[in-house]
Amino acid sequence: MKTIGILGIQGAIEEHEAMLQSIGCNTRWVKEAKDLRSIDGIILPGGESTSMGKQLEWSGLMEPLRKAIAKGMPAFGTCAGMILLAKELEGNNLQSRLGLMNIVVKRNAYGSQLDSFVTDLKVKGFAQPLPAVFIRAPRIEACGEGVETLASYKEHPVLVRQGNMMAASFHPELTDCTELHRYFAEQMVSE
Repeated sequence: MKTIGILGIQGAIEEHEAMLQSIGCNTRWVKEAKDLRSIDGIILPGGESTSMGKQLEWSGLMEPLRKAIAKGMPAFGTCAGMILLAKELEGNNLQSRLGLMNIVVKRNAYGSQLDSFVTDLKVKGFAQPLPAVFIRAPRIEACGEGVETLASYKEHPVLVRQGNMMAASFHPELTDCTELHRYFAEQMVSE
């Protein structure tokens, strides 16, 4: 059985862990570079992307994690995790991040905490629409080479895949729907 790591420094760690365990995955919190050796894929959870980037730098985890994903480790970034994966940020390109995915992201593009909402998204390859929770969500402004849009909201991509990386503007872990976690575990981590 594959073990999926969850970046364990800040954010919706427990929610992702519960979701993964509910579909039969082994999980491990990743806080140090040595933790990368015992996982087959990683989830970068929602949280506060600036804080997460700084903590990745301070802990010495940024470069080992970047190298592992660049070499093919499956990674799924949700909300702040998507910001960590993005090659480019609109308005603040100096923020510490992994910078591996060919997307341009605008932070908090869907508004403040008060503007949070839930909607159903039609996802490419899925029979039923999936619920999506948007909380201070980032928006993908542009996709580059190799990026496939799996779902959009108001004509902007909100779920994308580029090879071994997947990113969502929303929080799938805050719903009862396990389909995206199952897709990641079965279609990406098992490949």
